[in-house]
Amino acid sequence: MKQYDIILTVTNDLNYDQRMQRICTSLVKGGYNILLVGRTRPDSIPLKEQPFKQKRLGCIFDKGFAFYAEYNIRLFIFLFFTPTKAYYAVDLDTILPNLAASLLFKKKRLYDAHELFTEQKEVVTRPKVHRFWLWVEKISVPKFQYGYTVNHFIKEELERRYGVKYEVISNMPFKKYYPANEGNSEPFILYQGAVNEGRSFETLIPAMKWVNAKLLICGKGNMYEEVKRLVAYHKLEDKVEMRGYVSPDELKTITPKAAFGLTLFEATGLNQYYSLCNRFFDYIMAGIPQLCVNYPEYKLINDQHNIALMIDDVKSETISAAMNRLLTDKDLQHTLQQNTASAKEVYNWESEEIKLLAYWKNIFI
Repeated sequence: MKQYDIILTVTNDLNYDQRMQRICTSLVKGGYNILLVGRTRPDSIPLKEQPFKQKRLGCIFDKGFAFYAEYNIRLFIFLFFTPTKAYYAVDLDTILPNLAASLLFKKKRLYDAHELFTEQKEVVTRPKVHRFWLWVEKISVPKFQYGYTVNHFIKEELERRYGVKYEVISNMPFKKYYPANEGNSEPFILYQGAVNEGRSFETLIPAMKWVNAKLLICGKGNMYEEVKRLVAYHKLEDKVEMRGYVSPDELKTITPKAAFGLTLFEATGLNQYYSLCNRFFDYIMAGIPQLCVNYPEYKLINDQHNIALMIDDVKSETISAAMNRLLTDKDLQHTLQQNTASAKEVYNWESEEIKLLAYWKNIFI
């Protein structure tokens, strides 16, 4: 059987994971033979061709503890029979099989913390779940000498907890120049990304009652069905469109046309409060303003570039007032939009790719 240089593992559907598509593409450019492993979901479509190899594992269960247990067992079996020089675990939900396989075969291993997994709202608000993932983190992360994460807070928090010294490689899009957004006859507001707990949907949806525009939600997650019920409860079917999963290619045609994007998180859990999410940079690259929570990582960037209207809380009244201001204040909208031009020259994957390849070159010395 052919040996890979690096096997990278996630728990999601590979078609929609733009961060891993970027990382794997860059590693291929660096000369590595790459395999990305994810899962098949009930609504999965055929894998899109990529410059790297892909594998999806089928599972009987689709969510909850049963899914994580089943997927980790299936993943370990797959890793056991698939030779590689290095194992690459993305987040805590794939770390145990990678740790076991790397110890068994005495291979290199790397941990990529896309977020502070144990501080997500859906984890910290469930004591038993929280204790379990803290246990996984405690026994696994210290054994990963190599690793990187998306911002300095997570880097420093993992170092404080476990003494590991990881790199920061932020999740930014490839540099791309879009035609200027001349506006739409019916402007729409865009949320793109995971429809998960902690993303303020409980207050965002009712806020739309006081906003004269359409909200387009592109993505799925553990709150998707609940958000659909919220839309129906507030009788907002004519204002809120839930598109579900949207491919990265299609999303690139949608995002630049939005009046502005939304980057909203509850403050519950350190992961939300200190987040630095994909969509924040995607909106910058698409050249559109955004409404964003005034949390530390976002504030730091906005203080330098002024690309977002910041809000201090995610109450419905606050969100609706800010959305109406962005929709009606054309001078503000134009200023924020113009400022994205300089920001995208700083925050792009091309700059992060250099750090990524340098890090892996050091691993394989």
